[in-house]
Amino acid sequence: MSKDAKLEKIFEYALNQEKTGMSFFQDSIERMGIGAAATALKRLVEEEKKHITFVQSIINDLKQGNEIDLSLAQDPGLIPTNYFDQRARSEFLEQCVQGSMVPDVTIFNTAWLIEKDLSEFYASMAQKTEGAASKALSMLSSWEKEHEKFFREYRDKLSEVYSQMPWGG
Repeated sequence: MSKDAKLEKIFEYALNQEKTGMSFFQDSIERMGIGAAATALKRLVEEEKKHITFVQSIINDLKQGNEIDLSLAQDPGLIPTNYFDQRARSEFLEQCVQGSMVPDVTIFNTAWLIEKDLSEFYASMAQKTEGAASKALSMLSSWEKEHEKFFREYRDKLSEVYSQMPWGG
């Protein structure tokens, strides 16, 4: 198998994983309804769409025998946003606690695992490749790492609050 064919397989796998993650986030929004958690997931869905476009452009370059064009990576929309300032983060957690929290904990845990696995995959593949492919994979790893941190923070906070709730009276 040629080097480009191997890279194509790596990025096709990445594309499928990005689509799977985005689908999970979209389904989770529907389960959550409205509120801060759903709003956060909507923002992440938009970022995942941009990741999908970026990965698809790399696949297209590889299929056409072109060099990988990283110019899309300069799009500010690809870089993870600061989801909330400190006040908004506090309000977000409070809204999650007031609402149906058990599904939120499960959703945030699953989302964290998806993003963690994907950031680790990208980091691993970046070490095994070189040039523009390695750089693209490193960027993707970094972006997914930011998503991972976001979900981990809220998963941990929601789990802590949930474990301290008075039960049965």
